[in-house]
Amino acid sequence: MRIAVAAANGKAGRLIAQEAVNRGMDVTAIVRGENKSAAQNAIIKDLFDITKEDLAGFDVVVDAVGAWTPDTVHAVPDAAKMLADLLKGSDARLIVVGGAGSLYMDPEHTKTVADVVEFPEAAMPVLKAHKEALDALRAYDDVNWTYVSPAAEFTADGERTGKYILAGEEFTTNSKGESIISYADYAIAIVDEIKNAAHVKERISVLGE
Repeated sequence: MRIAVAAANGKAGRLIAQEAVNRGMDVTAIVRGENKSAAQNAIIKDLFDITKEDLAGFDVVVDAVGAWTPDTVHAVPDAAKMLADLLKGSDARLIVVGGAGSLYMDPEHTKTVADVVEFPEAAMPVLKAHKEALDALRAYDDVNWTYVSPAAEFTADGERTGKYILAGEEFTTNSKGESIISYADYAIAIVDEIKNAAHVKERISVLGE
């Protein structure tokens, strides 16, 4: 299976690339400079210069783009929409590293985490950017997308336990009442979805046990 990981030098992208390589997948990093991930191959290009031809032959493209400042956060929805446009009509899958703020807090799916939790003002652009990416993906009926929301507490340097809980569109906690997952365990969930293709055209969420 041939996998491309956009933003493979980032914290999430690097762990996803490593997990996929460890499971015997052929992984290509899409990076602007030197490939610092475990990916065996690299496309050295700004993501927004990537073409349809660059992505030809990949079974799965992982969008691991992250941005946190007001000047850069637009890259989150822009990357998701651009990659979806390049992959539409093909058999290739697009898996997007998402956010937790858009998870629903009620069975009727009328209120999200961002609606009911008081976040710092500085965090709002990031929450809105990830929701914009998800809303955009939902409009594509000719793209095999999957959007994966992490737990509310997404820890970059957390332990790799090898376990996680798979959930759906609603905010979920574990037996301790926590919503937390490490980047390493999140990477396991991403690669499981790559392998199993169990949630095409769906948003799922994952959290630690």
